[in-house]
Amino acid sequence: MVQLEVVPTGFQRVSKEDGTPSVSLQSMKNGTAFNFTFEALRPGLFRTSFTSKDHRLPPHRAAPVPSRKLDDERVTTSHTDNVSTLQVENITAKVDWSSGPPLVSITLPNQKAPIYTDLPNRSYVADGPGIAHYTRYNSKTLHLGLGEKPAPMDLSNRHFVLSATDSFGYDVHRTDPMYKHIPLLINATPSGCVAIFSTSHARGYYSVGSEMDGMWGRFKVYRQEYGGLEQYIITGKTLKDIVTIYADLVGYPLLVPRWAFGYLAGGMKYSMLDEPRACDALMDFASKLKKHDIPCSGFQMSSGYTVAETEPKTRNVFTWNYHRFPDPKGFVDAYHKAGIRLIANIKPYVLENHPEYEKLKKEGALFTDSLTMASAEARLWSAGGGESGVGGHIDFTSEAGYRWWYEGVRELRKLGIDCMWNDNNEYIIPHDKWQCALTEPNLKQQDGQDYGKDVGFWGRALNTELMGKSSHDACVEVYPNERPFVLTRSATAGTLRYCASSWSGDNTTSWDGMRGANALSLTAGICLMQCYGHDIGGFEGPQPSPELLVRWCQQGIYSSRFAINCFKTSPENNSVGDVIEPWMYEETTSLVRDIIKRRYELIPYLYSLALESHTTAAPPQRWTGWGFEQDPEVWQSKLLTDGETQYWLGDALLVGGVFEPKQDVGKVYLPKDPASPDLQFLDVNASQKFYDAGQWIEVPAKWQDEGIPVLARVGSAIPVGKPVQVRSPGDKENFAKLPEDDYRAVEIFPPKGSSHGKEFANRWFEDDGVSPPPVRISIFAVKYTSEEDTVYVTFSEQLQEGYDPAWKELEIILPSGDARAVAFNGKGAESMATDEKGRKHFRCESVRRA
Repeated sequence: MVQLEVVPTGFQRVSKEDGTPSVSLQSMKNGTAFNFTFEALRPGLFRTSFTSKDHRLPPHRAAPVPSRKLDDERVTTSHTDNVSTLQVENITAKVDWSSGPPLVSITLPNQKAPIYTDLPNRSYVADGPGIAHYTRYNSKTLHLGLGEKPAPMDLSNRHFVLSATDSFGYDVHRTDPMYKHIPLLINATPSGCVAIFSTSHARGYYSVGSEMDGMWGRFKVYRQEYGGLEQYIITGKTLKDIVTIYADLVGYPLLVPRWAFGYLAGGMKYSMLDEPRACDALMDFASKLKKHDIPCSGFQMSSGYTVAETEPKTRNVFTWNYHRFPDPKGFVDAYHKAGIRLIANIKPYVLENHPEYEKLKKEGALFTDSLTMASAEARLWSAGGGESGVGGHIDFTSEAGYRWWYEGVRELRKLGIDCMWNDNNEYIIPHDKWQCALTEPNLKQQDGQDYGKDVGFWGRALNTELMGKSSHDACVEVYPNERPFVLTRSATAGTLRYCASSWSGDNTTSWDGMRGANALSLTAGICLMQCYGHDIGGFEGPQPSPELLVRWCQQGIYSSRFAINCFKTSPENNSVGDVIEPWMYEETTSLVRDIIKRRYELIPYLYSLALESHTTAAPPQRWTGWGFEQDPEVWQSKLLTDGETQYWLGDALLVGGVFEPKQDVGKVYLPKDPASPDLQFLDVNASQKFYDAGQWIEVPAKWQDEGIPVLARVGSAIPVGKPVQVRSPGDKENFAKLPEDDYRAVEIFPPKGSSHGKEFANRWFEDDGVSPPPVRISIFAVKYTSEEDTVYVTFSEQLQEGYDPAWKELEIILPSGDARAVAFNGKGAESMATDEKGRKHFRCESVRRA
């Protein structure tokens, strides 16, 4: 990256003291006016901009500027000649331009020193056509975010590229960039948190304390290659505060349909087959699922269905290979009758042999090469591993390209495809001067302004967002009464307003890959990718061993997205690849079956967490220190700040793991909370094994027996359902004759003896699993106390109008080895059989009306 830094100085105030919590400054540097603004928008949210006529903000950025919402009585401002101070609900923000460029500092309540400070003499910098922003580095604190970066979770002392690429077969601990472009960097400390979010789609870089020298000391620097700076500073006491305010700014996570929490199968090989035909191979796969009694909710249909039937056999999006799929609609219907939804791969480019390539060129649906002023061409992935062909990317800023894509998605949705899989959408464009059309009405523009058409300025990632919107809106048109479901590989902050789910891309089979994936999940969650997961067993690389496959499945069921999908290339088989199947090892098939069935039991809990995320932004998978910020160990232990070996699933389950072969114990830290000095954890895989909080423990975890360590917070509860695929309440059709979702139980985790009058309150959420926003969420509450011989449970519900769950009774499940009775709503509950895990079940009186 060329460095052409200019530091404007001599700033003067250009706004009067009108009582608004904002500051506007201007500097004249070599005849160029540089403008700086700082404003308080909402409690914990500030906005900074740094621009000039050569460093402008594009109209279409990752988040619109929110309206100001502040209680005037809790905001005070004061100004001197060179210093402005804004006091916003006990947060002190100061802008000081007395010694050169503006210096912003922010101090949280009860802090002696600012948690955020710009770097003196070098804070806001023009750097050629782009900018740089320097801030002080808080060493020995936790930095996390940036969308999707290699493990570990802690980004401190590291350097990152803010861009996206097709990192096929990446190293989870080293490869950068990966698939996401989300410039949100959070600095978390025991006394408070601060985040910086840039709204630019332009490529950039972040040095998180990895650069230093004798004069400047340690610093962080955000470098943006094009355009001016717009950054939001978000402050809060905890990570939860940061994530909530960030969601207020960019939008809350979307909901996927309830079926998407089941097992999602896949594998490129199936749709690449000519003999047997792909459709037959896929129907055979569905038959094998039934043979092995393994439930499956969806299938990721790779792009082989679009491969041309004649040479060159490249992928042509929105076409069908009629040899492999003679009757696409018939195939879709047959899969639906088997109870399996379809997730179709679609890629935002066309190769030169695509039947509509010339049409798209003529209509201006592709980018323009600034050197030739002809339709821009590049090498694009075409067939197998490393294979390529010449073609062009769809320019989603063009009305022709956006509309062509919209119509293609609409036809797939009409055919019955249940989810659009926006793939290969990193927009790896080789030249910053490629020209965008800027004719699409959904592109935000400012009348009368000429920003130029360079893709470098507007940002490659802008097309990722617009592609998401085009796919989303086309789905809404076809089925306006169902929530649209778009899965995306690449993402920006704005993309997540249209794409409900994502994953970590083309990972590699390895024990380290499984371990590092946990850190990616935690990072994704705080960046609002909250229906997120990994390709179980690895997308690329060797086949997993039986032990690794089982371990990865054990880990994977405790994440929002559980998918087994792969493309195992080899020199002998570069285009078709091999697949991972649950029954691939005879000796582990029963184990994998039981794991997947446990996944289905957990869906009510996982779906409740998704509804919580949709309304509060709290991620389903959470760092060990989430809610336990007062425990010094969560900050001091590198194992915990790395985020690779354990995490919370909601606030009930603490999930560990085993990340080396032939190990039969897992090491887990149990966080403590000063407000709950008696906090304990229970090993859900053992009989009455209780542990006090605030210690590291070793948990038995044989891969063929106990599984990975899972600890329940004593006093918590989780709802569970049937171990099979069921019909969502909102499904209008039931072609597969799936059973109704008419069973609900609550697994509770009471203290070993008396709770001494302490009542534990838990609740979960449900809706119909199908309807689009705004969702109507019903709330179910379970409270309990315990004595030596009885656990006393009370239940209540708040049903939304029109929602009538199929389950009419409730079971209470005690932990393994707990021999007590259960009283439910003041009456004795009926004791049922003890299950194979040694857990007593109790049937409660009817909790529902007929």
